[in-house]
Amino acid sequence: MTSRASLPLIQALRNTARRLAAEAPYQWGHMGSCNCGHLAQTITRLTKAEIHAQALQRYGDWERQLVDYCPTSGLPFDQTIDEMLALGFSREDLTHLEKLGDPAVRHAIPFERRNALRHNQRDDVVLYLRTWADLLEQQVLAGLPLPSLTEPMLASLDA
Repeated sequence: MTSRASLPLIQALRNTARRLAAEAPYQWGHMGSCNCGHLAQTITRLTKAEIHAQALQRYGDWERQLVDYCPTSGLPFDQTIDEMLALGFSREDLTHLEKLGDPAVRHAIPFERRNALRHNQRDDVVLYLRTWADLLEQQVLAGLPLPSLTEPMLASLDA
């Protein structure tokens, strides 16, 4: 998990999971309605058809497109990837999402479910997205400064 934990990033994951759980059209082999395609819809507000059409301007699935990504290409699909990266996702994060393969996210999923995860099953994608959001949320919370409780403060609370 190489993304920078932030509230907008966490919200994008949660919104994507919520939309998928509510039966949004899902098709793993379609660039606009697969795992990354759904996250791209959330972030860019493009339709599945628009994302798919952009992707067809160059060859390959999401993994190949992420390898070939060039921020100065001018290709619309690279601009879609730009938006995802600008939010805080890394290319590695997106590659992992497409196959549900991030070791940290998988480790946080209960063993029985983890070993049965299938990258092209809607419910498994929803679980992965929610687990990833939970992990990032824990990172954000761990980074928040907490007030130091000292003995005099505790004594004044008892008074």
